[in-house]
Amino acid sequence: MEVLAMLRQLIGQVKQLLQQQNTHSPSSSSSSSSSSNFSFPLQSPPLLHLPRCYVLNLDDSSAEDSCYNIIMTAGKSENLKMLEPGKPPPKKKARKERNRGKVTGTSCSIENLDPQIWKEFPEDLFEAVIARLPIATFFRFRSVCRKWNSMLMSQSFSEQCTQVPQPQPWFYTITHENVNTGAMYDPMLKKWHHPTIPALPTKLIVLPVASAGGLVCFLDIGHRSFYVCNPLTRSFKELPARSVKVWSRVAVGMTLSGKSAYSILWVGCDGEFEVYDSRKNSWTRPGSMSSNVKLPMALNFKSQTVTIGNKFYFMRSEPDGIVSYDMVTGIWKQFIIPAPLHLSDHTLAECGGRIMLVGLLTKNAATCVCIWELQKMTLLWKEVDRMPNIWCLEFYGKHVRMTCLGNKGLLMLSLRSRQMNRLVTYDFSTGEWMKVPGCVLPRGRKRQWIACGTAFHPRLTALA
Repeated sequence: MEVLAMLRQLIGQVKQLLQQQNTHSPSSSSSSSSSSNFSFPLQSPPLLHLPRCYVLNLDDSSAEDSCYNIIMTAGKSENLKMLEPGKPPPKKKARKERNRGKVTGTSCSIENLDPQIWKEFPEDLFEAVIARLPIATFFRFRSVCRKWNSMLMSQSFSEQCTQVPQPQPWFYTITHENVNTGAMYDPMLKKWHHPTIPALPTKLIVLPVASAGGLVCFLDIGHRSFYVCNPLTRSFKELPARSVKVWSRVAVGMTLSGKSAYSILWVGCDGEFEVYDSRKNSWTRPGSMSSNVKLPMALNFKSQTVTIGNKFYFMRSEPDGIVSYDMVTGIWKQFIIPAPLHLSDHTLAECGGRIMLVGLLTKNAATCVCIWELQKMTLLWKEVDRMPNIWCLEFYGKHVRMTCLGNKGLLMLSLRSRQMNRLVTYDFSTGEWMKVPGCVLPRGRKRQWIACGTAFHPRLTALA
């Protein structure tokens, strides 16, 4: 705009000079000068510094248009380019045409990579880099070649993965509308994945009940058969039948018992329990329930089992408290801990070796999600955090139900009522509440209702 104004000023000065020339010319030569075309070289004024001088035919009506073409051709560039009078400025190229040159340049640089150099790239360094990639990225390049696809079975790659810090847990969930297919949520990318596990039985409803070391433990709804699976790699195993025939509901816990071994514990309300050892591939019953544990136990099946070291913690009621089992000593203990008032849909959780409690606190018409920590000296619950008030206002006057998925480090809370369906995560380490995007099936639009689920740390090399 500044250059345009300067050129207009220049044209005005030229016209003014012409008028002065015609005014002060002798009368004898006025007739001859008026019949001739006046053309002279024009020098730029002091305020306008053009790279060169141009001859303008001022009698031509397109002079001003030519100057306008100069400006339009310059665009955003600092250098001015001359156009022929009446010639329109060049059209803007389409985005595909502009990007075509960039893509060609990129492909040329890739083609120039010397294969003689890259074939000598150290294999251990290559595996170290791959082990530190995001999980979703790894599965995208697995289809490049057989060598990369078979890397999961490599012992050296497994050792590289053990040196990588444990990522944030993922969540394996089951929805009300599709009980035979799972949905996984990646909190890092805030994205839902929809895996398929062909080995899981399709005629039975199989629910995730526990996890450890990248593996998820499933139990059929009839409480008869256990399955262990890595949802990422589809490594699958059906556990042998239990020696104790208990078909009532059971609480299940899972923990690692070695570098590549795991143990599973189930316990019933009448005190029956068994332990599965993956190294022996069998169930055993090491001892019996201690006499200090009141039977029958009213186990809270909505609360997943918490594992801290070699100990399992189960939530019970009547009386309210916690029951623990030590995998090393085989000793059961009971702790009477009164629950907070006006509490519902509560579940145990763990953070840094501390036992936490998550639940809905409802008083009058107000409902809020609260977090408590167990005080070891007094065996009482102390409130340490609660959901932001502005979020809780959405629950006012509604009959809200809550399901907690995961109980270690990061939680996913499914909050629902007749008019509401919300998913929220809570990070114990940072105290941060985050809203989760709705779970929508591929080629679908309806948001799914989360029925149950568990958290698991994704591990590519975990084998069932």
